[in-house]
Amino acid sequence: MKILFIGCVESSAILLKTLLSQNKKICGIVTKQSSPFNADFVDLKNIAIEYNIPYFYYLKDGDVDMNNFIRGYNPDLIYCFGWSHLLHKDTLKLPRIAAIGFHPAALPQNRGRHPLIWALVLGLQETASTFFYMDRNADDGDILSQEFIKINNDDTAKTLYDKIIDIAKKQVVKFTEDFENNCVDRKKQDMSKVNNWRKRTQKDGCIDFRMGAQTIYDLVKALTKPYVGAHFVYKEKEYKVWNSVVVLKDVEFYKNIEFGKIVEVYSPKSFLVKTGNGLLKILECDEINMKPGDYL
Repeated sequence: MKILFIGCVESSAILLKTLLSQNKKICGIVTKQSSPFNADFVDLKNIAIEYNIPYFYYLKDGDVDMNNFIRGYNPDLIYCFGWSHLLHKDTLKLPRIAAIGFHPAALPQNRGRHPLIWALVLGLQETASTFFYMDRNADDGDILSQEFIKINNDDTAKTLYDKIIDIAKKQVVKFTEDFENNCVDRKKQDMSKVNNWRKRTQKDGCIDFRMGAQTIYDLVKALTKPYVGAHFVYKEKEYKVWNSVVVLKDVEFYKNIEFGKIVEVYSPKSFLVKTGNGLLKILECDEINMKPGDYL
């Protein structure tokens, strides 16, 4: 079973190495030298060289050259895990069996961009690791393998990513063996349940203290390190917030306090603030000079 592997992010490298560790036949690798879209960009060239696998660097509008490269290795399968744009329709026709994609969300729900971040920002309690047959549109093919994953209240994008990848490594080995044994299943997506998440913008990371404490907490943990961080604006300057906690005690005592008011200051990087519906303790943020009674 010959697999042509396409990818350019951290999860691509992890899943590729997983396949190689199981002695699966990778006949070629398509990757990129750089990517302005992927914060977790990884060039797969070094893995290709280590395992003596032919590789091809994709350049913008280079579908014809990429397809010529792929066609030369006559793959049974294309695995496209971690790619920033749709594969061309002609590329999807090249493998003998199918092209398989990966989306860390519970398809058919939550197609689209930034699935880990949106799941946390929206306070979802469950997500999934989903592999699917690639079709013309994003994330819309039949489901090949799907494992659901609980989201804990203290999960960050990094911890949730780690949980999904741990599951995904097992899935990719299992369904590759199923392909080898000609015993794969596929499940149609229920189109009545589809929604699409949009691309996140800088504005989506801005904290407005009229928000509820839990909503701000969810936003902070979705964007904390190694990601860009949620932020608030004070005196026309932006401050990043890296850690916070919802404070349940004394909520009744502070019910008449306006949102955005600083209740206590613990250090230049930590303070207690009234939100739209409760108290939030900022445990770590950029250093800021404030005192109790100030407003954000």
